[in-house]
Amino acid sequence: MLDDRLRFDLKVPPGGYAWWYFDAESPDRTAAITIIAFIGSVFSPYYAWAGRTAPENHCALNVAIYGPSPRWTMTERSRKRVALARERFDIGASALSWRDGELTIAIDERAAPFPFPVRGEVRVRPLALTERTFLIDAHGRHRWRPLAPRARFDVTLSEPRLIWSGDGYFDSNDGDEPLEDAFSVWNWARLHPLSGDTVVLYDTEPRTGAAQRIAIAVNGKGEVVDARLPPLQRANQTAVFRMDRRIGGDAGSAPKIIRTLEDAPFYSRSLVETSLGGQSYRGFHESLSGDRLRSPVVRAMLPFRMPRHDL
Repeated sequence: MLDDRLRFDLKVPPGGYAWWYFDAESPDRTAAITIIAFIGSVFSPYYAWAGRTAPENHCALNVAIYGPSPRWTMTERSRKRVALARERFDIGASALSWRDGELTIAIDERAAPFPFPVRGEVRVRPLALTERTFLIDAHGRHRWRPLAPRARFDVTLSEPRLIWSGDGYFDSNDGDEPLEDAFSVWNWARLHPLSGDTVVLYDTEPRTGAAQRIAIAVNGKGEVVDARLPPLQRANQTAVFRMDRRIGGDAGSAPKIIRTLEDAPFYSRSLVETSLGGQSYRGFHESLSGDRLRSPVVRAMLPFRMPRHDL
């Protein structure tokens, strides 16, 4: 029986969302991949324009491949091409399915804006599951579950050709209202040292109330402990859209942007290094501007990279 923490058949309310997030970097650090499966796609202009009445009618699989053969795909599918069950989530021709404690992500997508194929599979095997759920807003409307901060990834893609295995990360979020209604700023990072526990940092500025800050450390058994909150350090803005990036790190030690992976009007993703307790950590970092995401101009730009197929 699949663990309840991993099930896909969530009841997402109108206006709400759910997503499952995966990331990994190849052992030689030449390639990286992130995958996000959405119900009620939080960034979707179509979901916003439709009044967010039916989250199951706005699902997408975002696959971002970084390295020698980069690809980026996030085609939204209507309920006609979506099927949700406890152990399986079908989105168009792609699917996520659990079997014997291992998740297979079968990918059959077209990149955007240039329609190169993205095909293959990624197998994710959590090394341990965590027990805790965190509220990331003061009203309990937005939840985060760091399900498997350490997981084994086997990447086997035929288009583009990419084969490697390594350690990665897996979590999930869900909420009862649009993300940008709750938060003006969002920063998140998952970080690994050369040896030791994974550290995950969540820093948000809600539209009402005080800033919310979470710092946890997770060991190889999935045990979660609250970690020391490091001071927020300002890193370089992104080059094109000038997105602010703030990363937790030791005072007096500036975080390093190894590579900017995504530089979008309202969002950035980066590979970073930062110092925590005098030790060097490396991992993925994301920043989001809720104010920019709300902008009608930004929303009008998004279909360029986020097409929708109703059939």
